[in-house]
Amino acid sequence: MKAFLFSSAFFAIVASALPDPKGHEFRAAGPYDSRSPCPGLNALANHGYLPRDGANINYDMINHAAQAAYHFEDGFYIDAVNMVFQLDISTTSRPNETFHLRDLAQHDQIEVDGSLTRNDIFFGDDLHFDATVFDPVARDLGLDKISRKDKFVTIETAAKATKNRLDLAKRVNPEFNVSVHQHETEYGTTALYLLTLWDEHQKAAPKHWVKALLGEDRIAYREGYNKGKSVKTNKQVGAMTQAVRAVVGWKP
Repeated sequence: MKAFLFSSAFFAIVASALPDPKGHEFRAAGPYDSRSPCPGLNALANHGYLPRDGANINYDMINHAAQAAYHFEDGFYIDAVNMVFQLDISTTSRPNETFHLRDLAQHDQIEVDGSLTRNDIFFGDDLHFDATVFDPVARDLGLDKISRKDKFVTIETAAKATKNRLDLAKRVNPEFNVSVHQHETEYGTTALYLLTLWDEHQKAAPKHWVKALLGEDRIAYREGYNKGKSVKTNKQVGAMTQAVRAVVGWKP
C-alpha cells in the first residue's frame, strides 16, 4: 500500500514538474486579449503559437500553429478559415484576410448552442468559459476521478458526455437553435478534441490532457502532453466523428 501511494505521489510530482516548451509557456488571456469559444484555438494563443492577443489572425498563422502544437496536417483548417471570410464575420481592418478570435463567437455562424464549455447565447455569453456548463461535462468524462487505473477518456465516454450536455441544453434553453448548422456540427467538436489529444497506443485521450484543454484553454505539457508521431488529418476527424455519433445513435 505504501509503495502504491509513493509511486502515485511520485507520478503526480513528475507530471506536474514538466515544463512548457521554451517560447510557448502558458499565459492565460488578459482582459484585452481576444479569445474564441474554441478551447483548442485559445490554447494556441495562450501558448504563443498564435499571437497572444488573439488579434489579426490569418490562415498561415493558424496553419503553422496547428501543425506545430497539435501535429495537424498542412491545410487542416483551410475550410474553417475560408468559412470565416465567406460568412463575412471578421471585424478586422482587413476582413478578407484576417480575423480576431472573438469573431468566431458569431452565433450559428461558427458557434452553436450546446457547447461543452460555454453557455448558450440565450443566457447572455457564448464566448467565455462557464464552469456551470463544464462541471457536469467534466464529471461525465470522469475528470474528477483520475487514477493510475482510470486515466483515459474513451470514445464511448466522450460521446455520452456530449449527449448529456446537448440534452440538458435543449431542456433549459427555450430558444435552443436546432439549425442545420448546429445539427451537422453535433459531436464534431468532441471528435476534434479527442483526435487532438489522442493517445495512439491507448486508443483514448488522457484525462489530464482533456481537463487542461477544455477546462483551462491550456495544452497539458505539464502533464506530459505530446502531439504524437502521426500527422492528424481531416479524414481522421471525420472517422472519429462517425465513431462518436455511432455510440449515441445520431441520425442525419
